[in-house]
Amino acid sequence: MRMLEKASPRVKVFSIGTTEEGREMIAVAVASESLLAKLEENRARLAKLADPRTINMDDAEADRLVDQSFPIYYITGTIHSVETGAPTALMELAYRLAVDDSPYIKSIRDNMVTLITPVVEVDGRDRMVDIYKWHLAHPNENWPPLLYWGHYVAHDNNRDAMGLSLKLTRNVLNTYVSWKAQVLHDLHESVPYLYDNTIGDGPYNAWVDPILTDEWQLIGWKNVSEMTKFGMPGVFAHGTFDTWSPGYLMFIAATHNGISRLYETFGNGGADTLVRTVSPEEYQRTWYKQNPPLPRARWSQRNNNNYEETALLISLDYFNKNSKLFLKNFYLKSKRSIEKPKNEGPAAYIFPGDDPRSGNQASLLRVLQGQACEIHRATAPFTVRVRRISTGRGGSRVSESTSSEARVTATPNPAATPSDATPRASFSPSPTSSPTSAPRSAETESRTFPAGSYIVRMDQPYSRIADALLDYQYWSPRDPQQSVYDDTGWTFGELGNVQVVRVTDVKVLSAAMERVTGDVRSPGGVTGTGSIFIVNANADNSLITLRYRLRRASFDSAEQPFEAEGRKFNRGSFIIRNASADEVNRATAELGIPALAVATAPTVKAHPVKVARVAIMHTWLSTQDEGWWRLAFDQMGIPYDYISTQDVAKEADVIQGRPMYGNPLPWKKTDLTPNLGGFASTDDIRPGLGWTGLMNLQNFVKNGGVYVGSDESADFAVSMGFTPGVSIQRATRLRAIGDVLRTKFVDSTSPIAYGYGDSLSVYCFNGPIFNISNVAGGGGGGRRGGGGGGAQRFTGRGTVDDPDVVQGRPPAELPEPPPATEIWEAAPINEEQRRNLVGLIPPAQRPRVIVRWGDARDLLVSGLLDGGDEIAQHAAVIDSPLERGHVILFSLNPFWRGQTAGSYSLVFNAILNFDNLNAGRKLDEK
Repeated sequence: MRMLEKASPRVKVFSIGTTEEGREMIAVAVASESLLAKLEENRARLAKLADPRTINMDDAEADRLVDQSFPIYYITGTIHSVETGAPTALMELAYRLAVDDSPYIKSIRDNMVTLITPVVEVDGRDRMVDIYKWHLAHPNENWPPLLYWGHYVAHDNNRDAMGLSLKLTRNVLNTYVSWKAQVLHDLHESVPYLYDNTIGDGPYNAWVDPILTDEWQLIGWKNVSEMTKFGMPGVFAHGTFDTWSPGYLMFIAATHNGISRLYETFGNGGADTLVRTVSPEEYQRTWYKQNPPLPRARWSQRNNNNYEETALLISLDYFNKNSKLFLKNFYLKSKRSIEKPKNEGPAAYIFPGDDPRSGNQASLLRVLQGQACEIHRATAPFTVRVRRISTGRGGSRVSESTSSEARVTATPNPAATPSDATPRASFSPSPTSSPTSAPRSAETESRTFPAGSYIVRMDQPYSRIADALLDYQYWSPRDPQQSVYDDTGWTFGELGNVQVVRVTDVKVLSAAMERVTGDVRSPGGVTGTGSIFIVNANADNSLITLRYRLRRASFDSAEQPFEAEGRKFNRGSFIIRNASADEVNRATAELGIPALAVATAPTVKAHPVKVARVAIMHTWLSTQDEGWWRLAFDQMGIPYDYISTQDVAKEADVIQGRPMYGNPLPWKKTDLTPNLGGFASTDDIRPGLGWTGLMNLQNFVKNGGVYVGSDESADFAVSMGFTPGVSIQRATRLRAIGDVLRTKFVDSTSPIAYGYGDSLSVYCFNGPIFNISNVAGGGGGGRRGGGGGGAQRFTGRGTVDDPDVVQGRPPAELPEPPPATEIWEAAPINEEQRRNLVGLIPPAQRPRVIVRWGDARDLLVSGLLDGGDEIAQHAAVIDSPLERGHVILFSLNPFWRGQTAGSYSLVFNAILNFDNLNAGRKLDEK
């Protein structure tokens, strides 16, 4: 691209940032010389259209600006590194736009700027080129898959437009917003031959402007129509892709008043020309695909590029000829975003100034700032109307002081079948358990917020992205769309364990406040005098950073709540010694952690908090999900060793690995593949953990180590016998499709629970359903039904509450029934079983349930949930001792796409207290 810039005055290349590994990302502007000379003055005009407050919402002035301005059409390629066609198509497109003097091309060049980022995932592109070079050098051998795309994640790099965890996302967003572009058009490859999934299928995201959904239809069907006229088969615009989640890269435009667009074309995963045979489902004719793909065709990179470039030129031409319409729509969408408070609402979201987790609060506010949202802070207390938080149970009321907007969610009655499910309100009984206590009533009442509270006003241009991230989502199990494409719930306040209050009262906009300049930071530093420092345990993620920052200091963790200098401290609070006041003050100030200096240590039972050695273990099958763990650990400054299952095995074996057929599949740095290897390397990715590795891993735990696993890695630990008292129940009805679900803490004395309240909202994707037993291999008695009621009686006379009567003899005296147990508890062992129960687990080795899933009627927070009673009340976080060590099992996923910061501390607490996880435990008597 820089060669093209050097050769043509119609091309300018801009550096837009670097990746985690330091590679440069670029944006290439192609237009006539006269337009490129006017970029800045045009940007100034577009900025006024993007923020109509600057022109006093004057439609006439907007029309004048529209007439004077030219649009920016931003195209991005190859965020998915295995989809290799876009860079060559975009390089050639840039060349054609720069040199072709045909009227068709010249009109585009003279009237709009085409902005191009040919490769979004540049780290993965270099690795993919290496893989292809290896393939060419070994033509008769299997080649390695692209295990690492970016430094952290693979396919999920296109799910980061909400959390902005990756540099590539932030670089594209900053480019889009700073250029005030009207379109973000992302190029992908998957299906034959071109799927314009801008239109896709429902349900559409609930927070985008209807003007946008109309634009999708206009542009998408125009593409299909024109390419059909060219005689190009396999072009369609309707499919099963729902446009619900705002996590895709292209959706940056949709949530920032532009137009999001995406193509899927037919790629070969390289530059080979191949004969491709497609499935009958793909080549059948449908109402939306009247000219379907050919059943069999010789397909090359050239074919792929022809489809991409043809479709792009049609879109650019259509946009050019209708540029005034789309520029006016750009203005109108911005204006309507500012008018949200007086139209659909809400007026604002409030982050209360007394949130006990100010560090997590500041982190979420910085995400919103990264989305170009304006943040204000109240300079005085203010009072507004909010929804009343009432339980609907005997008139009792949950205090609203730590609750957000009251919300009624339709969730199925646990006893109901899908056909007779009735709406029920979510309810969380503890006022301090969760950032949101869901209500029974929609009545309003006054609430006063303290000075220092943060306010995200909805009368700003980018209110839609804030609304989409902070609001709740509900996807009906009976929605016509049953092929859910991605996550269905993502409420950021809930997942961040942060209080967020949705307010429709426009009076909030009149509160005394000032605009926040610079990044939001939580207050920290030392107050008081003395050589001992106390830090409250509040599940703030920065607490673990503090421990590693002050690694030479002595830390203890209190096992009970206590008071010092008139302040209350939670169980798990740090008591720090052997560190200077300057050192502690500097660290806590930088991390936004308040610390209290005292002369004498509090009198409370405590245990030492040592600096743990941590390893993150990956397989050579997939590195996608563990990448989100690595990213969070790096963000929080937690040092770790990055090891593979082969490192644990120390000998080749195929258990938990790939089949050993064919040739070795290397992943390492060589002259031929200089971009492979690095932080993870092997001569052959096929061997896995093996039986030796399995025993090594088990011995690591038995000798005092801690194994932490979630989802599949938790399933692995259970299946391999690491947790004798835990089994997994396979779901038959559960559909928790990327949900936010409510959990309850049932053992707050466990160090894993330090700093949390009574409940926590977490991410779940059909998580494993754990059952608990005091007997190795399961068994041990009955338990309550899934709805929480008593055991059902056997068939006989009378009603459900009556005893049966045996005819012809006097009634027999019935034995005392066993004590009722909850779903998440192990059933008690009766005397008959205890008589010779070889598998009875000693009390100190029995699984300890820390967190359980919520009751079925209260389980759903956001998203799609069906059959929730199947997982309701089951254990969600378990500490299962194994001799001297522990296996920590998560049915939830604590680290997911940078969105679940509220559950990070469940893992961080386990690390901090790795050698004292039995603290606070009460053992069974038998």
